Amino acid sequence: MTGDARSVLVERPGTHRLVTGEPPVPGPGEVRVAVHAAGVCASDREVYDGTRAAGYVRYPVVPGHEWSGTVDAAGPGVDAALVGRKTVGEGFRACGVCDRCRTGETSLCTAGYEETGFTRPGAFADYLVLPARLLHPLADDADLTAAALLEPAAVVAAAVLRAAPRAGERIAVVGAGTLGLLAVQLLAATSPAELLAVDPRTRPLRQATTMGASVTAAPEEAKELHGRYDLVVETAGAPGTARDSCLLARRGGRVVLTGMPEPGAHGIDPVHLSVSQLTVASVFGAPPAAWSYATLAFGQGLLRPAELITHRLPLASFGEAVGLVGSGDPEVGKVLLTP
Repeated sequence: MTGDARSVLVERPGTHRLVTGEPPVPGPGEVRVAVHAAGVCASDREVYDGTRAAGYVRYPVVPGHEWSGTVDAAGPGVDAALVGRKTVGEGFRACGVCDRCRTGETSLCTAGYEETGFTRPGAFADYLVLPARLLHPLADDADLTAAALLEPAAVVAAAVLRAAPRAGERIAVVGAGTLGLLAVQLLAATSPAELLAVDPRTRPLRQATTMGASVTAAPEEAKELHGRYDLVVETAGAPGTARDSCLLARRGGRVVLTGMPEPGAHGIDPVHLSVSQLTVASVFGAPPAAWSYATLAFGQGLLRPAELITHRLPLASFGEAVGLVGSGDPEVGKVLLTP
């Protein structure tokens, strides 16, 4: 195959350019995916700004870890029947043999951190090469534009699996960004007695209501609801949301932290944790079981990611896309780049 293949290369923080070259060739055990759409998130903004934690990015890099596409070529040792399949795929390049990988916790691989779009070339490109074992093929009629959000959906699915919600529980979701609204959709499917969404912005709260939330509140209003919820899923990663989530939980309740706070976030009161006997868990990325859960829920219509997309931009508009993500504009939802 010949021809120019484009990719967005972030050479160093604050500097990027659109480069062209021959399409990458998949090696043994690998596939090449023709990218259909790729989501831009706060982590990509961190890569561009240079604020991502040391060890979790390697420059120069082609970002893009939220993506969907079609298998375009298969390397040696890969089933040729995959060619032409719509697909999404896991980002963590885990070793598969360490103790954590063998228990299915691939996002905690002890061999070192490697992830598509951060330390390996990502999906802000016409083509992406990755190990075939990381693919999660989709149905032939799947909406590939919506499927680009299955990476954040898998993170949410990891949180829901960790939370183990039970029918009839009171549940709160703190944060109504992409992760929060996907969490509302998945948790609504568990038949909660009450499903609260907390966010300071009006538009996301309106969306949360259409996606299954029975109650919405701004953070100040949510203070009146402290101690009410059996389960609280935190998705915002804002400075005070981990602490606030623990306060919303009832005594003996459960809290799952999904958002990634920056250094300097408010600490959780250990006295409150002990006296309330809370169970607090956290999620970093998504293991294979969470990806399977997310793709299944997507295929069955329980997840409706398309409703979260507000902007679709061409690959050459990466700079504009990053600006939108970091703008703070409450009308900006999920931003996609479409090669």
